[in-house]
Amino acid sequence: MLTDLATTVTAAASQVPADLAAHGPWDGGGFSPWFLLFPLFWILVIGLFIFVARRTWRRNHEWATTRGGESVLRERYARGEINESEYRERLKVLRGDQK
Repeated sequence: MLTDLATTVTAAASQVPADLAAHGPWDGGGFSPWFLLFPLFWILVIGLFIFVARRTWRRNHEWATTRGGESVLRERYARGEINESEYRERLKVLRGDQK
């Protein structure tokens, strides 16, 4: 029983290199280069998702940062901590309108 199994395994193992030599790795055996397209597709989809998410987050973060400064400046002006000229001057600095 054990010798029959060993003979079968040996015969099958010796057949694999013969098949590869006769047909090559791309022909026969169900092995083709098309199997690479599926992981590549998902890698591209996930990469695109990460790119869009990071870009959107970065834009929202920058917008919130600049609007946050302006809202604090408006509050200080409304409370009377700064006068109108100082408010306008600091608002120009926050918006990047310096010349």
